Amino acid sequence: MKKPNFNNNKNQFWLFGNHAVCEALNNDNRIKHQLLVTKNTELNIKLPKTLRKEIVMKEKLDSLLGRDTIHQGIALLVSPLDSLDIEYAYDKKTVLILDQVTDPHNVGAILRSAVAFDIDAVILTDDNSAKESGVLAKSACGALERMPIIRVVNLKRAIEQLKSNDFWCIGFDGDGKRELKDFNFGNKTAIIMGAEGPGMRRLTKEACDEILRISMSPNMESLNVSNATAIALYESYTARISNK
Repeated sequence: MKKPNFNNNKNQFWLFGNHAVCEALNNDNRIKHQLLVTKNTELNIKLPKTLRKEIVMKEKLDSLLGRDTIHQGIALLVSPLDSLDIEYAYDKKTVLILDQVTDPHNVGAILRSAVAFDIDAVILTDDNSAKESGVLAKSACGALERMPIIRVVNLKRAIEQLKSNDFWCIGFDGDGKRELKDFNFGNKTAIIMGAEGPGMRRLTKEACDEILRISMSPNMESLNVSNATAIALYESYTARISNK
């Protein structure tokens, strides 16, 4: 039996856990290199002809991924997905923009919410944002393979391009003049969320058509960015389905 090769180049990374791996196996756009499973792991999915299942000991996955990683006995070595161009968003209804959100757990959770609430695409900055990783994919629970992702070099320019294509661009800040619940999601909308702590950068905020706030109890100063984003996406989703 051929001994598994556990070396991967810097552009490849390991996905782990049932949801992340199975969604990647079902994604024709995902380049897959190596599949490792433990002896007792069930995998009820048809594999691509170019990929075979390699049986390894649990200790090998623990060593490869980290002893505290919950890998469920399965790991898949992949290449990152290709980023889409900003033009992809022009004819869409609702897009989400993340301004330098770097925590992979937050970005993964946000992608999961974006899929749940029918967001058409997520736009990230090319620098200073979370890159694809096993942690991000695990937090996304399969959503990384389903959500179209656009990476841009200049976020302000991307916002201006969306505005030129009839998008109304709304940012979120605790000092926003209008509450989210009072906003009308009837038109093409770009929802913009800043990094946890610093929030949106100055140029990003200046590019917004409007700054909104999420009403909340004075007992808590702020929300985690993934929680705040989920609230905004839910409000946009309920507005869209009620307008159909």
